[in-house]
Amino acid sequence: MNKSELVEVAAQEAGITKAAADKALSAIIGAVVKTVAKGESVTLVGFGTFKSAQRAARTGKNPKTGATLKIPATTVPKFTAGTAFKAAVAPKKSAAKKK
Repeated sequence: MNKSELVEVAAQEAGITKAAADKALSAIIGAVVKTVAKGESVTLVGFGTFKSAQRAARTGKNPKTGATLKIPATTVPKFTAGTAFKAAVAPKKSAAKKK
């Protein structure tokens, strides 16, 4: 699903226009990006948490030449799924199925 498809579903589910759904989704995404860029986290209970994380410097290889190169440390965005989201994606097997 891409953004336009998500906007269409949101508009139908919320009973609003596609333009209003697109504006709302863009505002939410913008708020998440700005907050995480400031080093803060955004938690949506049941869905997950968006935050920034530090990636350490490491040594890599140029796939074309095989030469080693140093990859500098950086800050990257990170998403951790919430319990309800995880359960919806991969429901636990019931005790009866474990036999």
